[in-house]
Amino acid sequence: MQGRVLAIDLGSKRVGVAVSDELRVAVRPLPALARTPWKRLCAAIVKLCEEFDVKMIVLGLPLRLDGSEGDAANEVKRIARNLTLSLKLPVEFQDERYTSKDAEANLQRNGLQAERVAEQVDSESAAIILNDFLSRPNATAQQ
Repeated sequence: MQGRVLAIDLGSKRVGVAVSDELRVAVRPLPALARTPWKRLCAAIVKLCEEFDVKMIVLGLPLRLDGSEGDAANEVKRIARNLTLSLKLPVEFQDERYTSKDAEANLQRNGLQAERVAEQVDSESAAIILNDFLSRPNATAQQ
């Protein structure tokens, strides 16, 4: 299947976002969104979906280190239900354990200063989540 995929990494202050190309080969981080009340956040996500003609959304699922789901994962699943109803797009999940640390390390390796790392880490995490999702067997065949 072709069409862009939007990845979302829900943070407490910022929401990281990244988008794939139409062939689902390349991924690029986008500027992070502010973590606002649901209606404003949903409107911002709708705008991104329209701008990039998104066909699917992938949400980072914050699992515990042992792989179990806690309150944070339950909150992401609640948001996924709301996104599905609001956007009429399929929503998938991708384990996001360690993505923030990997994103921070990637940005530091690229020579970014600490304040720039803090600004970009959420969307870099979303890009890692999206790359991980697209690397899964059959991921590109999904909606």
